[in-house]
Amino acid sequence: MKTFKNLGFESEESEKVVNHLNLLLANLHVHYQKLRNYHWNITGGEFFDIHETTEAEYTEVVGEIDEIAERIRVFGATPYSTMAKYLEVSEIEETGTDLNAKEIVSEILKDYEILFSFMVDTIETAREIGDISTDDLVTGFMRRREKMHWMLTSYNAEEK
Repeated sequence: MKTFKNLGFESEESEKVVNHLNLLLANLHVHYQKLRNYHWNITGGEFFDIHETTEAEYTEVVGEIDEIAERIRVFGATPYSTMAKYLEVSEIEETGTDLNAKEIVSEILKDYEILFSFMVDTIETAREIGDISTDDLVTGFMRRREKMHWMLTSYNAEEK
């Protein structure tokens, strides 16, 4: 990776934040494509719920992807930008096209847990160097996703 100094941060400090942002970016890209898969391929009685929910979610995620890539550029670095690289470094894995509604929601929740981990790592690294903007950006993504996590967990809960 190219070393750089920008925004008043030392090169090594910036590089750590950028590395975390790139890993988050890669995981979000794989998650985004999974949401598109589920949106296109859901069938059955829960079609409308899952179809609408995944569309709303991938619309949010694509905005997050853009903001993260632009934040990386602000540091003078290059964001990961190929599917091959995303799949190489992402902990989120692709799934098939034949999942039912409960399996889809379970996969999304599993992805959220992975994303939360990368978000916390990014926030902690940003805080270590006083990078308030990255902290705020990723904290906002986390806050929104925590609410969705609650809703999807409720959707998948067994009825009493």
